[in-house]
Amino acid sequence: MMDEVLGQIRNIIKEQKRILTDKADLYSYSYDASFGVHLPDIVVQPKSAQEVTHIMKLANKHLIPVYPRGQGTSLSGGPLPVKGGIVLDFSKWDDKLEIDREDMVAIVSPGVLTSNINDAAMEQGFIYPPDPSSSHVSTIGGNLAENSGGPRGLKYGVTKDYVIGLEVVTPEGEIIRTGGRTVKNVTGYDLTKLIVGSEGTLGIITEATLRLYPKPQGNQTLMAVFDEMADSGKAITNILSAGILPAKLELMDNASITAVEAYEPLGLPTDAEALILIELDGHPAAIADESERVRQVCEAADAKEVIIAANEQEAENLWKARKLVSPAIVREKPTKISEDATVPRSKIPAMFQRLKEIKEKYQVDLVVFGHAGDGNLHPNIIADKRDKDEMQRVEQAVEGIFQAAIELGGTLSGEHGIGTLKAPFMEMELGEVGLDMMKRIKQSWDPNHILNPGKIFPEPGQKLVLSDG
Repeated sequence: MMDEVLGQIRNIIKEQKRILTDKADLYSYSYDASFGVHLPDIVVQPKSAQEVTHIMKLANKHLIPVYPRGQGTSLSGGPLPVKGGIVLDFSKWDDKLEIDREDMVAIVSPGVLTSNINDAAMEQGFIYPPDPSSSHVSTIGGNLAENSGGPRGLKYGVTKDYVIGLEVVTPEGEIIRTGGRTVKNVTGYDLTKLIVGSEGTLGIITEATLRLYPKPQGNQTLMAVFDEMADSGKAITNILSAGILPAKLELMDNASITAVEAYEPLGLPTDAEALILIELDGHPAAIADESERVRQVCEAADAKEVIIAANEQEAENLWKARKLVSPAIVREKPTKISEDATVPRSKIPAMFQRLKEIKEKYQVDLVVFGHAGDGNLHPNIIADKRDKDEMQRVEQAVEGIFQAAIELGGTLSGEHGIGTLKAPFMEMELGEVGLDMMKRIKQSWDPNHILNPGKIFPEPGQKLVLSDG
């Protein structure tokens, strides 16, 4: 049957180089930044909504799974073709990036890199606030599917807060438009917000209209150093309780500090138990006042040192340190399990304590960093997947992290999505009825269950498995 389908795809996609069937090419699309290797049958690189429409109608007719994919930076298995079928690679579809100054919006194709949107907006005096760490390599389509966040999420929100209109191809191959170019739109159900964050299970985004924000007049970066992790958590909550809303409020624990300093010496305090990085933005006069207040709050929370970046270069070095955490921590062991359990800000100190207990109980190399200002922590475990005993302990530790987040009133995922990895734990957070309501939505949009199957919803008997295959 796939030979017949391939013949029909060749009639839809006139540029044959955008249809990939060689084994070497298929293996290139069999994995992402998480775990598992799943080989697709065909890879197609569409460049128009009409091409996507025809492929979806063909897939529906033959009940073939379809997996949308950006650059494969997903940390939850979002684009993995776990049931074979067709991968739709949107990374080549990047021809549209328009900035409308009057309406303060950007209109983009799904394959445009996220950082390119912000760069284009900056040239016009605006910013596109969502800034996931992968923004220089991730596509906006993938960000929309996962509802990506980033350091600026504390003040500016996440991807869904900036999407006001979409062009979407439904699983049955119809083109619909949701929202529009107006900031206010309350006509019927908010399908735009439903699609954003649905991880490619309800529709395929072929164009997006994104709201832009005026570029701040200035910014200031500070670093507060702590001997106790719990004190850094108190400082974070106290800064926000004092009525100060930083653009960024990031945490690094001792393991991430020492890893970065060994990877690229930047003068970080390796004897510190934790540090927080704070970026304030806005009017220069307001920034000066808030910087002093932040310093006072941190010192009251027993910070042993508060450093204010004297210039742009010093600020860049501090934020460079934060971005280097991920590559730095894998120098000791090759396998990195990246989680993003999120808790209410008031529970950050309690979550720190739970993570410490998990680390000791399961004897795993646990590193903690992340967007602590909005409770979005990134507990990363460094391991070697060839060590079966260690990986069993890692799986137990990951389950413990999820359990702790839920018990503290948090969520399984703040920005990485559910994908395949967290699906077994969905009922833990949503309950049986809540999960069933989501399944009903999926059924109504995708009656043949061909669009990104195997994601979000747990399969019978499915368990967390952190190994390839």
